[in-house]
Amino acid sequence: MSAVEINPFKSLQENANSYFEKSKKARAKLKGLEKAMQELKAKAENAESAGEERQGPEKKRKREWFEKFRWFYTSKNSLLCIAGKDRQSNEQLVKKHMLPEDLYFHAEIQGAAHCIIKEGIAKAEEQDKKEAAGFAAVHSKAWSSGISAVDVYSVRPEQVSKQAQSGEALGSGAFMIYGEREWHRKTALEFAVGIDENGRIISGPLEAVKARAKAFERLEPGSIEKSEMAKKLKTAFEKKTGLKASLDELISAIPGSSALKKS
Repeated sequence: MSAVEINPFKSLQENANSYFEKSKKARAKLKGLEKAMQELKAKAENAESAGEERQGPEKKRKREWFEKFRWFYTSKNSLLCIAGKDRQSNEQLVKKHMLPEDLYFHAEIQGAAHCIIKEGIAKAEEQDKKEAAGFAAVHSKAWSSGISAVDVYSVRPEQVSKQAQSGEALGSGAFMIYGEREWHRKTALEFAVGIDENGRIISGPLEAVKARAKAFERLEPGSIEKSEMAKKLKTAFEKKTGLKASLDELISAIPGSSALKKS
């Protein structure tokens, strides 16, 4: 117990009043200190929360295995159509992912992507095939050459071989085609890029993209580089939908230098 000092020159009542005033001031200081501590704690929590928002890693959307290629779902039967991006991915697509029930497409021009419709032999109808042919046409040298249309053919997987007629092995991404082909003559280079409800960038034939996109733009061969066009699309999609559009996904989806196509 602490001792209480009494001023002998004051009465008991005066001493009591003096200690009462001191206690009031002490309580006021204590309340002020508690309030200051609460404010400081709140500021610290807000600063920590803001720091986490600024510095915390951005949550990335889970990607499907086929998203490392170019892809879309057909508008008729929602069949997955996949195309390679380069020699390595073309080789991988055909050798690892093409199954006996799939259907293979290729534009009749040097420098074209390999393209397949999953389960295409049994399920693909004319609209599905038309869209796959258009996808193969777009992802070929026809786009950068400014050609408006190109012939595309389709075959069964067993007609696609790594064995050349001379007996020599073909280079990475190169295959031989044997047997009869189904032709899709003068296939137009029709292409669109959009964003779906989950913020995923989708691209492909117009009808296929329209069926799944919250916002989209049509593209045609032009002079705007991929990176610049991607920035334009990102701004447009985010303004229209409020969704965050991935610049990297947009760049990957665009086939080459392009221009916005007027409706």
